[in-house]
Amino acid sequence: MTLEKVWENPQILQINREKPRAYYIPCHDESAKSRNRQLSDHFRLLNGEWKFSYFSNVNDINDKHVSNEVDVSGWDRLLVPSCWQTNGYDQMQYVNVRYPFPFDPPHVPNENPAGVYVKDIQISDLSERKEQFIVFEGVSACFYLYVNGQFAGYSQGSRMPAEFNITPYLKDGKNRLTAVVLKWGDGSYLEDQDMWRYTGIFRDVYLLSRDAIRIEDVFNRAVLSEDLTQGELQIDLTAKGSCHAEVLLKDERGETVGHIAREINGTESLSMTVDSPALWNAENPVLYDLYVKSGEEVLHFHIGFRRITVEDGVFKINNEAVKLKGVNRHDSHPKLGHTIPLNHMKKDLLLMKKHNMNTVRASHYPNDPRFLTLCDQLGFYVIDEADLECHGAGEAGDIHWLSKQEDWQAAFLDRMERLVERDKNNPSVIIWSLGNEAGYGINHIKMAEWAKKRDATRLTHYESAAEGYKGHENTEALDMESRMYPTLQYVEEYAKNESKTKPMFLCEYSHAMGNGPGDAADYWELIYKYPKLMGGCIWEWNDHGISRTDDRGNVSYAYGGDFGETIHDGNFCIDGLVKPDRTPSTGLKEIKAVYKPVRFKMKSAEEGLVEVTNLFDFTNLSDYEIQWMVERDGEVVQQNVIYDLDLHPKASKVIQIPYDVPEASVSSYYLTVSLLQKKTEPWAEKGHEIGFEQFKLPVKKQIPEKRAGKHSLKTEKNGSKLVISGLDFTYVFNLEAGQFEKVSLNDYECLAGIPSFTAWRAPIDNDAPILQEWKKHGFDKLNMHTYKAEVVQEDESLIELQVHFSLSAFSRFPVVKGTANWKVHSSGAIAVTCQADVNGEVPYLPRFGLEIPMPKGNDEVEYFGNGPHESYMDMKSSVRKGRYLTTVQGMHEQYIYPQENGSRYGTDWAIVSNELGMGMKFSSNEGFSFNVSRYALAELTATSHDHQLQEDNSRTWVYIDYKMSGVGSGACGPALAENYQLNEKSISFSFEMEPVFKEH
Repeated sequence: MTLEKVWENPQILQINREKPRAYYIPCHDESAKSRNRQLSDHFRLLNGEWKFSYFSNVNDINDKHVSNEVDVSGWDRLLVPSCWQTNGYDQMQYVNVRYPFPFDPPHVPNENPAGVYVKDIQISDLSERKEQFIVFEGVSACFYLYVNGQFAGYSQGSRMPAEFNITPYLKDGKNRLTAVVLKWGDGSYLEDQDMWRYTGIFRDVYLLSRDAIRIEDVFNRAVLSEDLTQGELQIDLTAKGSCHAEVLLKDERGETVGHIAREINGTESLSMTVDSPALWNAENPVLYDLYVKSGEEVLHFHIGFRRITVEDGVFKINNEAVKLKGVNRHDSHPKLGHTIPLNHMKKDLLLMKKHNMNTVRASHYPNDPRFLTLCDQLGFYVIDEADLECHGAGEAGDIHWLSKQEDWQAAFLDRMERLVERDKNNPSVIIWSLGNEAGYGINHIKMAEWAKKRDATRLTHYESAAEGYKGHENTEALDMESRMYPTLQYVEEYAKNESKTKPMFLCEYSHAMGNGPGDAADYWELIYKYPKLMGGCIWEWNDHGISRTDDRGNVSYAYGGDFGETIHDGNFCIDGLVKPDRTPSTGLKEIKAVYKPVRFKMKSAEEGLVEVTNLFDFTNLSDYEIQWMVERDGEVVQQNVIYDLDLHPKASKVIQIPYDVPEASVSSYYLTVSLLQKKTEPWAEKGHEIGFEQFKLPVKKQIPEKRAGKHSLKTEKNGSKLVISGLDFTYVFNLEAGQFEKVSLNDYECLAGIPSFTAWRAPIDNDAPILQEWKKHGFDKLNMHTYKAEVVQEDESLIELQVHFSLSAFSRFPVVKGTANWKVHSSGAIAVTCQADVNGEVPYLPRFGLEIPMPKGNDEVEYFGNGPHESYMDMKSSVRKGRYLTTVQGMHEQYIYPQENGSRYGTDWAIVSNELGMGMKFSSNEGFSFNVSRYALAELTATSHDHQLQEDNSRTWVYIDYKMSGVGSGACGPALAENYQLNEKSISFSFEMEPVFKEH
């Protein structure tokens, strides 16, 4: 057998692989600055179709398959780079924590799938002056390389480059490259990340033609004096042989500010001094260009002068306390899996920038090196993470097991070393991470110590060393306390504890699965309040749904279990701020509002005094403009722009806004103040809104006189039904059901069934911690029972009915007992007041309100409340009060896993009607949560994929809620905070409804 079985030996990590080095592509001139690799004479991309043969068991591969004699003409063709699962080979599988094989390190399943890749290339320029290297930037999980049938090397570690000198195996003319890729290897025990488990050559493959005598490695460290006025660029050059090197440093204008020429033999240290250097930060990412010239090669590097420190427990960049407004990002493409095109990476970063993010945690492995180049250029702080996670060891009984095994220490160190060596020259990288959820032991300590010794200019992070973890040991080499999903109470206690000297970083918080997250604003109140809190990263950026298209061209997204796999973790991969196609969810809009770099606070509404606080770390607000407008009942009546606001970072200033509003009015007046871009940026056009705040102005509310009915009310009792009629309207109240069964105006019927009080909502992902308790008490099966319904007042202008009712499930005590008083006025208005008592033994309610079925065709929705998108009591930073016209479909937020969606928190009034304006109006002086849907609650509750939802063909569902519990982030984060729970045991609720024909 040709393949020496080294894939189950943690002591053998590579054979013939080159030492790790900084990422660069040698070029022939200073066009290297363009970072367009294809312009380089030294670069040859091998992407494209390769011949491919898939084997369900690596043991079926023999000498013939890797020899030059094998006939590959009948083999499949597979695009490189790609993941073979996305091309129909092997099993698609999403797993979060569990290993998809037995935990028996270093052994992997005997039936280990493998693929043989073959590429024939022509080489005609072999010379003694050049050496030929092949680079695989990402291969999962391990692979053997053959050149012209000769074994050339082996490598493992999926998401770091593997480089081999293949010069001895090449010949002039046709050459055959063969890679045998295995699905599993002992390294798979260190790659148990929460993700789809893809295999293959999934990143770029290329040849480099290098000078035989050359610069092999470059390590740049841009060091700043404490006062930031003096910069020193320290450059370590490592040469193969003795070579002459010329080093040029050019500023952003292209002017040379440093030049050194020297003979380099082995590793030499050089330095350049730069007076008053322009500084790099995420807000203003000024880059210098460093050219290292030797022989026929020019190497290019970005240089960013920035200083990263922790002082008195405060995280600082360039001596300024900085808050990391971050997100966790996996490599994920809805069709290509872990193969990420450059434009896709750029699209992600531009969307992040547009939504006020300044930090990316590369969870949980090194990204494509071009991703870091984009971060350098666009301005992002990066937490660069080693390709290391052993989460499944916890399922086996001890998450620390591998991190404590010294025979695995080399494997742990290898992943740290390759990360640091590749990315050490990227100014965007400010923190090294030892990996994720792999326990903590001596192997991690060695990783951290090595990173500190190799690069003292950056900080080191690792969350699984957190206090309280079993196996907690020495953490001196870690520069911060990192936490995942702590409660707000825990965060504040840490911030106040003077014995805690390290800053706290929330590497994962505010879980964005499904409808949510609903708690981000509260975390940021604390983060801004306490200097010791350095910020955090939302989990996570995008949903990992797999795109599927049906026969009609309709696109849907699959998750764990949709491919027939037996071991999977369902829709837990559908947990992002953007959908798989990068459509922003409400969650992303909410995070944009929470992360906004400006704060507006009303100081005196009577005088129009608003305090503006600049939350940028390095940017004066003179780079932006402030727009203000006053709306009367949603209509703009005054507006203007403040073009010049000289306000330094972190400073506050009170400005006067010259609006003019009446002392009293039947209308509501709101002031909205926005920060806008003055110029177009790559991520947004001029005029893009960075952030806003809205204030209700203190105009005394005049209550309009009730419209009196022109005709007296008439009633007629027909068995259990009370018919109430007035001018042009007829209502029928069902005394047995305790609700109206008919509401019509000019014979236009507004009901499609009998309304009912309800306490259930279609569970959101974040309801996970409480869902079983809700179901235990039958919340999902509640029925309204009427004890008694009677007329308590009757005259020509008013009919009042009183209903005693309960909500209960089979075999359970009632959850709610209440009394509803319905008043029908001669004008046609129906006022309801509900007093309800909640069973003291049940948990908090999902919601409480009235479910009203209206006929299909009532598709137009107009309302005065928070919009334009959904909002909840704990997710409302991104909405503003206004008058909105939309549709039922426009109210719906399409979550891949169907759940409660589309509610509008803080609604004053709403009209649901047909396009001609015939429908129902709902209003309340107290405000209410409001929702309209084409889907019944039962349909949303029972359906597992959005494309399977069936619209109700007979009705439109309207929900007028006293309250809806918040959404939180409990799918992985802490349980919903008490102040966002509908946990009141006594409820008082009132609103009005009436049929209307509005102007259309």
